Amino acid sequence: MEGNIADIRCPHCGAPARYDIVGGRYLCEYCGSQAGIGDVQAHRLGFRSLQQERIRKSAGKYRLEEAHCTGCGASLVFGEGEAVTNCAFCGRALVRKEYVTSEEMPELIIPFRITAEEAKACLREWCAKNAKKAEARHLRDRIDGLCGFYLPYELVRGPVSCQVSRMDAGRNYHCGGFVDNIFVNCSRQLDNLLLDAMEPFELEELREFDFAFTAGQRIKVKDVDGKELEKRVAEEVSNDYAPVVKKTLETDAVSVSTDPSGVLRMPVLLPVYYLSAGDTVAAVNGQTGKVSVRAEKPSHHVFIPWWAKAILSTILITGAAFGAFLLGGLAADESLMIAGMLGLVLLIVTLAAFSDTVRNAFLVETGRKIFTSSGNPLRRVDGRLIRDAEPIRKNVTPPVFLETIDGVSRPVKLVFSSPLITLKTIILAVVALFLPVIIALFLNGFDFERLTLGGSAVWFCIMVPVVPIYILKFAVIERYERPWIYLIGDDGRAVRYRKKSEIKITKDTVLTVLKILFVPPVSLAVWFGIAAFCVMCYLTAFGFD
Repeated sequence: MEGNIADIRCPHCGAPARYDIVGGRYLCEYCGSQAGIGDVQAHRLGFRSLQQERIRKSAGKYRLEEAHCTGCGASLVFGEGEAVTNCAFCGRALVRKEYVTSEEMPELIIPFRITAEEAKACLREWCAKNAKKAEARHLRDRIDGLCGFYLPYELVRGPVSCQVSRMDAGRNYHCGGFVDNIFVNCSRQLDNLLLDAMEPFELEELREFDFAFTAGQRIKVKDVDGKELEKRVAEEVSNDYAPVVKKTLETDAVSVSTDPSGVLRMPVLLPVYYLSAGDTVAAVNGQTGKVSVRAEKPSHHVFIPWWAKAILSTILITGAAFGAFLLGGLAADESLMIAGMLGLVLLIVTLAAFSDTVRNAFLVETGRKIFTSSGNPLRRVDGRLIRDAEPIRKNVTPPVFLETIDGVSRPVKLVFSSPLITLKTIILAVVALFLPVIIALFLNGFDFERLTLGGSAVWFCIMVPVVPIYILKFAVIERYERPWIYLIGDDGRAVRYRKKSEIKITKDTVLTVLKILFVPPVSLAVWFGIAAFCVMCYLTAFGFD
């Protein structure tokens, strides 16, 4: 029954429990029992009550004071007699209070591993390696302002549900996942991205909270409410899942909406050295020594709107047609005129086609890059700090995409593009463009010398603009609405799922076909088209002689 103090435990025997994403329940491999999400949450609340009672008794042994910043609103807890004159987060003066309630104290804590001087040395090392960056030049003279804090976080574990989609597609996809030890910052004033970048922490050093760990250190008090915290949890999970979702949906323009209502949240203090001086902000992980520095200037990422995609597609297709006409022997002015007329038609078609993806509007995302230090975590051996041989990797359980197949939610793998899909698209396009030529070859016994392409001129005039539209609509746009679905079996093997055909030949269907073939005037147009196609195939096969 060994495990980490933050493990989710079986309510029946107390052993670590594993979450089954597809089944939506916890499974205990020790006693074989199953537990619902609510049962596990209730079991954890029992531990929480015992821990809070222990902290309440422990608080009486210490004389604590609280400082409240009049500038950014941050609250800090420190031992009696410590002088606090300025807020390390915004630099303004602090107003001191004489008490702090034990309810504000967390359940868990990771103690500081590195000292303030060692943290400053880590920051100096980063500045030396990044001397050309403006942030490094500005930090050098401010490193002495680096202060150590126990910052309030919530350790989050448990099942989550996500709705994801491409911004240029209308279909939503559902995926389920399990959040495994994500730390969520509970400070309103601090940069979440900056703090995320200096993670991860080693959970092996996670301890039950005791005031003895905080001797000589300031404690930042949690100052976000429950609703804001839930929002941050959802954002944190979405950010962790974003790389997998972007890879699956094959674009950076994705939307991830997360429901974290089933997770367990445990208040915890984490050791951080923090420095804020105007636009220059840096943090050092107080356990591993990892440095993160926020860029002083914002960066921008531009998403192309749907109408711009339509115009770009038209330009590319028109340019390709112009080049084909030139290679075919047409004069430049004739090629330009025909390609221009084709481009005008294509523009109307592409605008209509891409108008189905209006969610992909013009968008500029603004943010600041975060620079981090390289190298493995620092570890203390015989009183000295050394680099560990192995890096710490943030443990992110990949989400599982789920589809309702025959009324049952099944784990699946979604494939939007592959060499096979591309090959299939090319073959269909070539067959559609050269269908009369292919039939003609069968008619003349594959006699290429007798083949007359002029016999299919009318067909080419129709299909040259139709085929690019087909590729654009079905191979580019519709492809993201109808991915190939592979069912994942218990053995991990993926088998492609093919939906059963819903086409049924009914009496009404037969009557409709008969009307098209034998009831004028529609039947006349149909038989004329069939006859014209047959003539084209014959002329292409044997020429005009």
